[in-house]
Amino acid sequence: MANNGSSRAVGVGRVLIAVYAILALAATARSFVQIVGKFDVAPIAYVLSGIAGLVYILATVALLRRGDTWYRIAWITIIFELVGVVTVGTLSLVDPVLFPADTVWSFFGRGYLFIPLVLPILGMVWLYRRRPAAAVESTAS
Repeated sequence: MANNGSSRAVGVGRVLIAVYAILALAATARSFVQIVGKFDVAPIAYVLSGIAGLVYILATVALLRRGDTWYRIAWITIIFELVGVVTVGTLSLVDPVLFPADTVWSFFGRGYLFIPLVLPILGMVWLYRRRPAAAVESTAS
């Protein structure tokens, strides 16, 4: 199913993008409050939450925008997100002392109902199904 430059915000894509937008807002707001109010308690955890929020914002914008460049940016942000949630999730299980306060990605997104773990996988499936026509043609050759 090629997207031919059309928006990816159709059908299930709208739900996916809405979830990304909600997570972007939640993660960014939470990290802002944590960084402003109690940064000295867990600076690494709070900065990681801030980075996660920014990644979710960029992923949301990239999923909404048209064109090959935005398609690539969406892939990059979603892969970064998956690597982040798996890395931080694993480290928070192996050595909980590393993260004295939860991040968005701690324990694989447990504080967000594991949505941070599932969302990038769904995002990659959606992006693959909505890949630009040029990518579809090159894989068919």
